[in-house]
Amino acid sequence: MAQRTLLRNVAEYVPARVLASVIQCFPERCNLATFGLAGRLYATVMARHRRRAEHNLRLSFPEKSDSEIRRIAVKSIEHLFQLAGVDAIMMGRRIRPNTWHRHLEVSPSREALKYLSSDRPLLLLTGHCGNWELLGYGLSVVGYPITALARPLDNPLINKWALGIRETWGLKVLTKWGATPQMQQIMEGGGHLGFIADQNAGDGGLFVPFFGRLASAYKSIALLAMKYDAPILVAMARRTEQAIKYEFVIGDIIEPDDWKSQADPLYYLTARYTRGLEKLVTACPEQYLWIHRRWKSRPRHVRQGKMMPTSLQSQIRSLPWLDEHQASQLIDTSNEESRSAMTSR
Repeated sequence: MAQRTLLRNVAEYVPARVLASVIQCFPERCNLATFGLAGRLYATVMARHRRRAEHNLRLSFPEKSDSEIRRIAVKSIEHLFQLAGVDAIMMGRRIRPNTWHRHLEVSPSREALKYLSSDRPLLLLTGHCGNWELLGYGLSVVGYPITALARPLDNPLINKWALGIRETWGLKVLTKWGATPQMQQIMEGGGHLGFIADQNAGDGGLFVPFFGRLASAYKSIALLAMKYDAPILVAMARRTEQAIKYEFVIGDIIEPDDWKSQADPLYYLTARYTRGLEKLVTACPEQYLWIHRRWKSRPRHVRQGKMMPTSLQSQIRSLPWLDEHQASQLIDTSNEESRSAMTSR
């Protein structure tokens, strides 16, 4: 990546601040409609990204019609534009300690509040579904402070501005790089760490089921839970109407006792939190970031054009929520991918 200059940073920052000031002059529903339209136009003009979303959706929901796949793909791009153009700018003004109840519904996650209010170390996981920025921010405003791990924005001026919004009411943000000592300190002190857990983890990740295909997931989340005997909450902030109105929804709660008895706790835990994210996405696919390359990295056996090794087959078949038919179907899909890779060489 080319080195950024101060002139470039300022040239991006100033228009962004001006646009944010203009946006705040209009009602949020008007702004959401405007950015929704911008998202639809983007989906038409940048057909490459829409087709990627459609491809991911088609493989994830083979039972859906082409028209439904197209509708969800466009809606997901609309949702992304609304998040970036409206919610990210307005949430600091709309959601405050004395106003959050107008915008956030916490009752669907009532079961999780006892975990959030405890002094046990806790991992809070979400994905690129709903409003992933709002989840940690909103919980911190409500009174359950979270420390979130995040990649800093490329523009340091915009990054400082965004951090100022995020950290106003108790949320703390750690930079991804070099954060390990701080994460360990937080967990040892009974703190609560938040992660976006559906990032592609590269060739060295654990390959676990996600919508019928193997996806690379980071080992570090499960290793942290295992090291500190910490429960995991898989959750999202789901938009409930065309306004800055969200509900906190739980996809899974994983207690240490759930994985301690497993033959391969690391694989089980990574696969289970990924399954929790899948459940959340299935309930509202229009609010998922289908354009991101979640399945970019492929398992070694696929890259080498070989059949799935028996060790990985055993790990997949050990997952208690998969029956034999589902496990065999996933294995067959992966083997077919390997055959395709070999043919294309």
